[in-house]
Amino acid sequence: MTTNPRPFTLEFYVEPDSGRAPVHEWIKNELSPFQRRSLGVALSEILERQGIQVCSGEYGKQLGQGLFEFRLRHGADEIAAMFTSKKPDARDKEEILLRVYCHAYGDKIVLLLAGYDKLASPSKKHENEEIALGRRRLAVFKSERKRQRKGRKTAP
Repeated sequence: MTTNPRPFTLEFYVEPDSGRAPVHEWIKNELSPFQRRSLGVALSEILERQGIQVCSGEYGKQLGQGLFEFRLRHGADEIAAMFTSKKPDARDKEEILLRVYCHAYGDKIVLLLAGYDKLASPSKKHENEEIALGRRRLAVFKSERKRQRKGRKTAP
């Protein structure tokens, strides 16, 4: 049996001061079971396989300065049907429109920085706020990595 490689590793951004993983909390606490299942399938079947290459198709968009958007508008069964011979379940028709803001770095790692339900908050203003949040978290992440690397160089 041949398995398809999952060349990218997904990581949740962790706030340095609190230790919270905001995207993980969003998925766990704010998404419906249908949305959670659909996003889980999409993350493993699409983002883990394609990484930043999602930006060359319908699932992604480059936002510049190291940030990209992962777009989800298909339910779990629809996504699974794209990668297997399984037919989508007729019950898998709930409308879905999720966004996850990401950064690719290191040895094929995708960092999940922010996310929101665009159907629940469709305004351009809210979208821009979420992108700005992703950028702020990315800046903190880069600063922390730089500080950690610098600390390792000066350690005896």
